Amino acid sequence: MPVFQYVALDSQGVEIKDEIEALSEKEAISKIRNMGYFPTRVKSKAATRQVGKAAAKPRSRRGARAKVKVKYVTEFARQLSTLQDAGLPILRSLRILEEQQKSGAFKRIIGYVADDIEGGSTLSEAMGKYGRCFDRLFVNMVAAGESGGVLDLILARIADFKEKAIRLKGRVKSAMIYPIVVLAAAFLIVLGLMMFVIPQFSSVLEEMVGGKLNPVTTTVLGISGWIAFRYGWAWMIGVPIATIIAIQFARRFQPVRYVLDGVNLRLPVIGQLSSKVSITRWTRTLGTLISAGVPILDAINVTRETAGNEVYAKLLGNIHNSIRQGDTFAAPLRQSKTIDMLVSNMVAVGEETGDLDKMLLKVADNYDEQVDVLVGGLMSMLEPIMIIVLGSIVMVIVLAVFLPMIQVITSLSAAG
Repeated sequence: MPVFQYVALDSQGVEIKDEIEALSEKEAISKIRNMGYFPTRVKSKAATRQVGKAAAKPRSRRGARAKVKVKYVTEFARQLSTLQDAGLPILRSLRILEEQQKSGAFKRIIGYVADDIEGGSTLSEAMGKYGRCFDRLFVNMVAAGESGGVLDLILARIADFKEKAIRLKGRVKSAMIYPIVVLAAAFLIVLGLMMFVIPQFSSVLEEMVGGKLNPVTTTVLGISGWIAFRYGWAWMIGVPIATIIAIQFARRFQPVRYVLDGVNLRLPVIGQLSSKVSITRWTRTLGTLISAGVPILDAINVTRETAGNEVYAKLLGNIHNSIRQGDTFAAPLRQSKTIDMLVSNMVAVGEETGDLDKMLLKVADNYDEQVDVLVGGLMSMLEPIMIIVLGSIVMVIVLAVFLPMIQVITSLSAAG
């Protein structure tokens, strides 16, 4: 009868490695479950020998450092959770998902993870080698799921978390697209007028009034000449692009990121939106990690690295030090000027009742709703502001063209 090697978890989450005789892998899994264990890896000794031979020619790890879209990783977590809940061994589940993926970097990475598990690694260890695909939050939660024997539930939580994060990011992006597109189109139209249309009127307008132009027309013609004939258009396009590149380069340094993020949080309206998005992100991340069974200090470290805002990353560092020194989680929150009393009070209640993870997730849900309201208000406010600004620019250009004509008409009427 064939012999199968297996790795399983008992009711206490302790890993057990042993062998069992069975006619098939399915029967081996059934026998292991009947013993009261949760199998995480089952393979026949014959397969093990074949893997050993194949190990002499390891698969090339092409594309192992490729960046994979979050939505693909989220779908993978959801599908893997379903397969685990159905009782399939982890290795077989990964091979099924590898076959279902379209050709590309992610398909190869899933294959590499399966190869590593065949070589004796745990799922979290194998995923940890591909940090650009599976981030630290993903890997730490998988490790907690493996140790607790609830890998299917943890994978479902990961999928839920990432889906909510994608929705939040999508709402903020969609709110910004409309004003950016409108302003970019308006900028290009005005630039075209100043480069190609207004210069054509310059000599005509000067001749009409004998060179004595009003201040508005003089200013507009001067700006138009600078844009059209003295490379002003290059400055107007190049300076914003250079500024964006310089900021992105400067953000590589932590002190600069801290200053820029602090300034961003103090901006009117935009700062409030950035603050609420950041709080939603780190409270949901931390709450999800703690509920998954990750030790709180490790969970804080992971959250700090994925906070996305250096001001809150520093706050999380203060919370880490506070807990390590025996103080409470809520104490640094009360001292912070970037956290509302609502958050610190809910966290304090969570600590006292032992439901810190639930309170953090409630804070995230609460702020998620506030972000929706704020985005809607921001859109309502931006529309009239853009209309006023664009209307003012058009009015100035029209006045610059028509004022000289009015001057001529007025002077002819006075002479007549």
